[in-house]
Amino acid sequence: MTGKRLGPILTALTAVGAGFAVLAIGLAASGYDPVVALGALGRGAFGSWYAFGSATLVRAIPLILLGLGVALAFRGGALNIGAEGQFYAGAIAATWVGIHVAAWPSGLAIGAVWSAAAVAGVIWISVPVLLKVRFGVMEVISTLLLNFVAEAAVSYAVTGPLQEAKRVYPQSDPIAASARLPLLPGSRLHGGIVVAVVLAVILWVLFTRTRWGFRLKAAGLSPEAARVSGGIPVLRVVAGALLWSGALAGLGGGVEISGVTYTLFQNLSPGYGFTAIAVALLARLNPLGIILTGTLFGALEAGAQGMQREAGVPAVAVQVAEATIILAVLLAEVLARRAAARSISAPDPA
Repeated sequence: MTGKRLGPILTALTAVGAGFAVLAIGLAASGYDPVVALGALGRGAFGSWYAFGSATLVRAIPLILLGLGVALAFRGGALNIGAEGQFYAGAIAATWVGIHVAAWPSGLAIGAVWSAAAVAGVIWISVPVLLKVRFGVMEVISTLLLNFVAEAAVSYAVTGPLQEAKRVYPQSDPIAASARLPLLPGSRLHGGIVVAVVLAVILWVLFTRTRWGFRLKAAGLSPEAARVSGGIPVLRVVAGALLWSGALAGLGGGVEISGVTYTLFQNLSPGYGFTAIAVALLARLNPLGIILTGTLFGALEAGAQGMQREAGVPAVAVQVAEATIILAVLLAEVLARRAAARSISAPDPA
């Protein structure tokens, strides 16, 4: 393996190691036994097939889908920080369609739910795209702010038009059985895992083997050079990347509804949209790498529950490790860019 390919892997491993080291130090400083706590975390994530399949992988599926959406936007130089809102928009649409397809065949019903979710994600992100293209508004701001609007929209939906028939609980009625994904026998793992992996492979091929992928990368690395030298319509390419990014995030909401919860309720997402940013960054925006990093963060989320049950450590402690991993990756990126800039500006010894 060449040094160029080994570098990102070493960076990721170092970042993960730093995250666990800081978590262990924090646990010890708080009076917990880090060995016992981390052991419980590992068992909660990988201790059995049920723990891995029904907890880790189930949590990894939305992280992979949203991570792919984030990577798609970031690769084109667009900072989509609104995957959380697009996830919620997709979940709302999926729930509404899922309730109304009881008489449909299962394949058609699931396809309708997913299509509605993806379209809702596109519609939700189209506002930031329009603001960026028409008025030059930074998408990092508009997508972030729309997350709060989406959370409010879910609250309105489950206490208003989508509230369950008895009007007692702030949640929707369950979606039709025909719209639910099949489960692996003896576990909670659903067919969404296949969709996540297939989409990752497709996106990897598009990134690395197509003209569109080259144009997207060029627009992200140097928009002006791509426009002047390559004749690439940068704004159009970036707008398309954002729309597809929203579709993937919206699909994530639809898969969660059709494969896990079957109902819409407040706080449906434990922060999948924000964690997906870390998933994409740790994988260096590589779709195949996102399968691994999504599984890693899914394991952290699943293990956090085991750590809380067995060792009495609050589950939120795992966020220390997640934050450290993100900071380590960003620091490595900054240092790498500075090193590259110094090598370019250094005088030729000849």
